[in-house]
Amino acid sequence: MQKLATIFIAVLLAALMLSGCTEGGATSPSVEDTAQETATPAPVADEAAQETDPSTPEGEITVYTALEDEQVTEYLAVFNAQYPDVKVNIVRESTGVITARLLAEKDNPQADLIWGTAASSMMVLDDQGMLEPYTPAGVDRILPEFKSDKQPPTWVGIDAWETAFIVNTVKLEELGLSPSDIKSYEDLLRPELKGQIVMSNPNSSGTGFLTVAGLLQLKGKDTEAGWDYLNKLHENVDQYVHSGSKPAKMAAAGECALGVSFGYAGISQKSDGAPVEVIFPSEGSGWDLEANALMKKSEINPISHIFLDWAISDEAMALYKENYPIIATGGDGTYEGYDSDPVKQLIDNDFVWTAQNREAILEKWIKNYDGKSAAEE
Repeated sequence: MQKLATIFIAVLLAALMLSGCTEGGATSPSVEDTAQETATPAPVADEAAQETDPSTPEGEITVYTALEDEQVTEYLAVFNAQYPDVKVNIVRESTGVITARLLAEKDNPQADLIWGTAASSMMVLDDQGMLEPYTPAGVDRILPEFKSDKQPPTWVGIDAWETAFIVNTVKLEELGLSPSDIKSYEDLLRPELKGQIVMSNPNSSGTGFLTVAGLLQLKGKDTEAGWDYLNKLHENVDQYVHSGSKPAKMAAAGECALGVSFGYAGISQKSDGAPVEVIFPSEGSGWDLEANALMKKSEINPISHIFLDWAISDEAMALYKENYPIIATGGDGTYEGYDSDPVKQLIDNDFVWTAQNREAILEKWIKNYDGKSAAEE
């Protein structure tokens, strides 16, 4: 009897493996047209096969991300060194674009998972019931404020970035100003800065959105005070660009006197020798998290679990910290290029309010300010 049971189980496992091989879906043309692919073999047969030898998984996943192109390349090289037989199809867009795409695909999700996209966007997707709860290995290391409060969590943060002013000291001097004259958001309204400020467009840039959402919170949520300030600031803005780091790069190149960007973008420019200073607003900085999540689908690709586990590993966290020193594990308390602990600079960010009001904020921003948006590249 035991022998018959053994044979039956063997046959059943074989049938499951064959079923997995025939039902494994190929990436849709819409994804393949935009995906950046790392060359690795064909998909894993099924979950049972992977569990047989988890140290050498084979398969492919489709990952949507708002991480910068160079970061994706760097990070995936490390992942694929550990998992050479996993093919990662990357669809990379800015935060606003990737969020809109995910929402458009709600009824037919193409992504297996999301990697490094704003937590404020994750909460919008979560409210739509689009995220599958998953507890990645090591999630207890992630600080409570940097992950979903659901159990299991629906999203997990990896790093944070915050509003900062990147000022070109040469351009400021030409305007009769010095970095010491720029300390707060109110200082951005100085008449000398008219036409000298570049910001990120919140519809396409996560940095742009966290800055606007942060300002609205600082000035009083659900009041007009924040919008009154943005109206005045708009008079000094030259253009709104579609990248979070571009204002820092433009300030470094002398294309503007002041770029509203994120801290480490300016620190990187300064370390490369650009004549810039990085100033954090005295009122506090708006901020957001880059976070990961599993998409809710009829069939969950088991390779997604492997990737999400790796994506919050110590190895991955060390990589993130090279670009965003504020990592979700808290790190070791040192932040290269920062004069003080940047975590203390972050405002008390209401992610729930931000997610609930995201659409209304963006609609009003477009109506009022989109006329100065740069052409999309």
